[in-house]
Amino acid sequence: MKPWKLGYAPYKFAAIRRAIAQGVLSDGVLPVGHGYRLDERIVEYPWLFSRLPSGAGNLLDAGSVLNYEFLLSQPFLANKRVFISTLAPENDCYWSKAVSYVFEDLRDSCFSDSYFDWVASLSTIEHIGLDNTMLYTQDEAKRENDHDAYLAAVKEFRRVLKPGGTLFLSMPYGRRCNHGWFQIFDAEMVDRILKIFAPVECRESHFKYQADGWVVSDREQSSDATYFDIHTQKHYDADFAAASRAVVCLELRK
Repeated sequence: MKPWKLGYAPYKFAAIRRAIAQGVLSDGVLPVGHGYRLDERIVEYPWLFSRLPSGAGNLLDAGSVLNYEFLLSQPFLANKRVFISTLAPENDCYWSKAVSYVFEDLRDSCFSDSYFDWVASLSTIEHIGLDNTMLYTQDEAKRENDHDAYLAAVKEFRRVLKPGGTLFLSMPYGRRCNHGWFQIFDAEMVDRILKIFAPVECRESHFKYQADGWVVSDREQSSDATYFDIHTQKHYDADFAAASRAVVCLELRK
């Protein structure tokens, strides 16, 4: 029952499947003990699928967070043309599901203006402009330290969205900190995103990890949240957090 130990991934994915199937967050509420000792994907995926319309259209997965067979098989995506944009090829590829892959920098997308009905980018922009060579690519050009680079990606998300289209965006939230390969966003950084995107409608949701699981939160309650980094920390913390201790999820309509 310790994060990232043997069996963690299948246990987490099974929990995510159940949460999506049960419509967790469809009413904005989390069950008691939800996501005990699991990382933020256990709230981000149910949040996305509780908000994503079921109709037809073009969907951009900016960051390849949907590149799993059980997610791409969700009925929410059945009528959508799915495009995955990420830095480099991955081992799993679902071209047989008519998924299109593009390998690019999200700050300079190849897609035309107003092409997508939806853009989904979950826990991705915190890596943009920082050191992506540790986990995501061997391209030394991606060993950066530009903590404001995420704003260029937000501009691109807005550009490729149709008028009336929606951006689903999430990121670690709490006490601002640059960990080298990602950063934690605070309220000021979130406000910069909102200013750049200039949505006609915005829904902001916060979730916070506690020792007994994830709970619904807000900006103030999550403002001091930190991150457990399995790649650099030698020992678990007392709450056995798996990664982010808080996330902010933004639903922004162009």
